[in-house]
Amino acid sequence: MSCADDYSPQLRARGYRMTPQRLAILHVLHHEGRHLSPVEVHEEARRELPNLTETTVYRTLEFLAENGLARPALAGSGHLTYEIARHEHHHLVCRLCGKEIEVGHDILKSMYARLESESGYRLTDSHLTFFGLCPDCQKGE
Repeated sequence: MSCADDYSPQLRARGYRMTPQRLAILHVLHHEGRHLSPVEVHEEARRELPNLTETTVYRTLEFLAENGLARPALAGSGHLTYEIARHEHHHLVCRLCGKEIEVGHDILKSMYARLESESGYRLTDSHLTFFGLCPDCQKGE
């Protein structure tokens, strides 16, 4: 099954079509399976679409995030990165070595429920990145 088969129905259901630019960017995000900066997405997607501009990549990543196909996250450097939206999860990132682990959303469900209850907000996005020191870097302190 191709990326077009995976994601075109989701876009069509929202009234959008799959453009070559969207497909190339989704393909990169899908197959890399990790957070990528817009510059990294641009570098990879240009292999498929040589005339793809960085501006188009930025706009398309925002569009894909707004439509639930990509998920933005802040990297340890404070820069925005993107990954394909597969399942709700969060990240723990080591400030020293950059090691990153994924944390399932279930661990934070009660916190999200309490936050909604106390604030009156209905949360529509749920991607958090926590920063700290991994066990290996703690040993070196």
